[in-house]
Amino acid sequence: MGNPVVLVTGASRGLGRGVAIELAKAGANVIINYAGNKAAAEECAQLCKDVAVNDDQKFIPIQADISSTEDRERMVKEGIEQLGTIDALVNNAGIAPKERADITEASEESFETLIKTNLQGPYFLTQQLANYWLNEKPDCNIPSGFKVVYVTSISSYTASVNRGDYCISKAGVSMAVQLWASRLAEENVQVYEIRPGIMKTDMTSGVVSKYDALIEEGLVPQKRWGSPEDIGLSVRSLIDGDFPFSTGTVIDVDGGFQLRRL
Repeated sequence: MGNPVVLVTGASRGLGRGVAIELAKAGANVIINYAGNKAAAEECAQLCKDVAVNDDQKFIPIQADISSTEDRERMVKEGIEQLGTIDALVNNAGIAPKERADITEASEESFETLIKTNLQGPYFLTQQLANYWLNEKPDCNIPSGFKVVYVTSISSYTASVNRGDYCISKAGVSMAVQLWASRLAEENVQVYEIRPGIMKTDMTSGVVSKYDALIEEGLVPQKRWGSPEDIGLSVRSLIDGDFPFSTGTVIDVDGGFQLRRL
């Protein structure tokens, strides 16, 4: 059994980079998907090499737009050609609306773009990998079976009326987890949802002062921002096989945001 091969979408920066680095520490080979920033993807690959635990590990940047059918198919094909197989998929890539707009004014164009990237892309990428595992029956380098991890958001259940398209896309992804977990449960494939809270990444760089104040006021019980490392640690645990009998499980990584308090 060799090093597990994990495809991480949106891995060049932010949460995806945190995931890739933690997987490197766990001995995995990582396909570092990126949409357009090649330099960031190569930097991520080097950071992974710096923490790798054995000389056999490989970190391969592959450009692909997750919203494109052709790009997704090419990425998986190239990944398998270069590393021999794919044992796990981390559906992390996602985008926020270019402009926050009240739902009475938000455009259909923005809605369609977010649905295609945040929901349709990972849904059908999972289909592609599932059919590879079911039809090709490759040996699995993870003892407890193949893995699919979706990185969603507290926005899947928390209404933000100035970015309804984002919330709806993430709510759809949460259902995709349940669907794929149900379909693949008997096929040696476990599917999980990691649900991040307020994370300090490029996506939130424009609202730092707003959330600093809300966090200090107690919006997040642990009173701090989440980090890419927080997500990476949770994904690493799932890929390692620490939860082999928990397919379909939602893991909140949000500092207690989901708690209902009086």
